[in-house]
Amino acid sequence: MPGHTDNEIVIAAPLDLVWEMTNDLENWPQLFSEYASVEVLDRQGELVRFRLTMHPDENGQVWSWVSERETDRDALAVRARRVEPGPFEFMEIRWEYAEAPAGTRMRWIQDFAMKPTAPVDDEGMTGHINRNSKIQMQLIREKVEKRAAEL
Repeated sequence: MPGHTDNEIVIAAPLDLVWEMTNDLENWPQLFSEYASVEVLDRQGELVRFRLTMHPDENGQVWSWVSERETDRDALAVRARRVEPGPFEFMEIRWEYAEAPAGTRMRWIQDFAMKPTAPVDDEGMTGHINRNSKIQMQLIREKVEKRAAEL
């Protein structure tokens, strides 16, 4: 059975600011703690192809891959997928945004399957993504709320 995660957080900031900051790919290394760099390879309208490179993991391994991401501002959603899946058979991510009483709700839904040769199976990756999503969402919330307070 493929892996599936669904995580969300409410950010005390206007939807427009949350949308703008979280969809500014070039700024992701400042927004996420795990990304060392983002290189935009191609941009056609709302579809962007880019290379993400992570900081070295606990074993010194640097992971890098190419993804595509398409924003749909009217639907308040983003669809993304890994073009170079690496240890994944596939990895698809949907970001959803909605106004909430306390600000903006941001939700990440990920569907994936690990290759049999991957260092972790679907269940192990599900646990890892769930743990890491909470950490990254909290960091993003702090940074966006700080910017909102400055404005």
